[in-house]
Amino acid sequence: MATDTQHRVVVTGLGATTPLGGDVPSTWQAALAGTPGAHTMDHPWVEKYDLPVTFAAEVAVPAKQVLSRTEARRLDPAGQMAMIAAREAWKDAGTPEVDPERLGVVVASGIGGMWTLLDAYDTLRERGPRRVGPLTVPMLISNGPAASVSIELGAKGGVQTPVSACASGAEAVAAGLQMIRSGRADIVVAGGCEACTHPLPIAGFAAMQALSTRNDSPETASRPYDTTRDGFVLGEGSGLLVLESEEHARARGARVYAVLAGASLTSDAYHIAAPDPEGTGAARAMSLALADADLTPGDISHLNAHATSTPIGDVAEAKAVRLALGDAADGVAISATKSMTGHLLGAAGALESIFTVLALHHRLAPPTINIDDLDPEIDLDIIRKDARILPDGDIAALNNSFGFGGHNAALVFRSA
Repeated sequence: MATDTQHRVVVTGLGATTPLGGDVPSTWQAALAGTPGAHTMDHPWVEKYDLPVTFAAEVAVPAKQVLSRTEARRLDPAGQMAMIAAREAWKDAGTPEVDPERLGVVVASGIGGMWTLLDAYDTLRERGPRRVGPLTVPMLISNGPAASVSIELGAKGGVQTPVSACASGAEAVAAGLQMIRSGRADIVVAGGCEACTHPLPIAGFAAMQALSTRNDSPETASRPYDTTRDGFVLGEGSGLLVLESEEHARARGARVYAVLAGASLTSDAYHIAAPDPEGTGAARAMSLALADADLTPGDISHLNAHATSTPIGDVAEAKAVRLALGDAADGVAISATKSMTGHLLGAAGALESIFTVLALHHRLAPPTINIDDLDPEIDLDIIRKDARILPDGDIAALNNSFGFGGHNAALVFRSA
């Protein structure tokens, strides 16, 4: 639980590049409209490798259309996306003046520089070691995006890179919360990035039977909670939030979107890929996050669920919500935004934090699309088809993120 000696943390800036839009405003409007972000991929390697899955949720605006040619050449696609999101978030926060030693960066990635690593290996095999680029290692390492963002912003207060599969982005936000609470930083730019729309991870995820195979209907493939769901849709992009101590934000007259009130991380110790089917670890993460925020289940009005559209995962999370919130779950409006964005892996929790913050800020929660036949095991209030107005007054929302290996992360936001 946060104590009187800890700093209250607020959200003052947002940045993103996603399958729904090249920035936060376009992404948010597309989400409210229930726009699907998945499409058939137009790459020669899809046919070359005869991939079993031929679609994904790629970024709506390619990074090379935003960055200069030199910048793009020096960054892996994941780093490119993080840089775009960081610049938008920093500008959105008002380009704050801050002591560099009081500015931190936490940018997560579930996999890291996949494209750089595999392209460099191809170069090594086909053209020899002397043709491998000198920036190969800085571009492929998982902390590359975080380091690049810290250099861009001149952040000297600490730079971190959580790597916890699909919980990574949410863990980054939790780490930023702790950096400010502890007094180590006044501002932290936190979130995640991922760029793994590549034949190898697609083949690997397909081999696990984790991906949807609806090649004939990509737009309807991500269908959390529907009885016909058959796996997640691979997505890519980045989402970053500017977190700030309330004192620092007030002193500079910053616009505040929401309060980051609590966070918790737990682990299942159950299976390397599958969640605990009873959702006990996920439920504990939610309960501990509520306690950290000094809130009760009845204080929660909205939940942005992890909800990847997998048969086991969606039910496990639904059970976890019931365990954590009890009867109060009946009053929680739930969005499953991966139905539109696909699954951004290490960036998912960060982008969904942005959706959660905006839902509180605008009192409007995005819908879950593609539910034709709601699974009877999902005994929750799922927002379907149209966005829903949230209550007035001081309200709170949860954001869940879970990852391969049993990682559970829960974040609690409050209205400003």
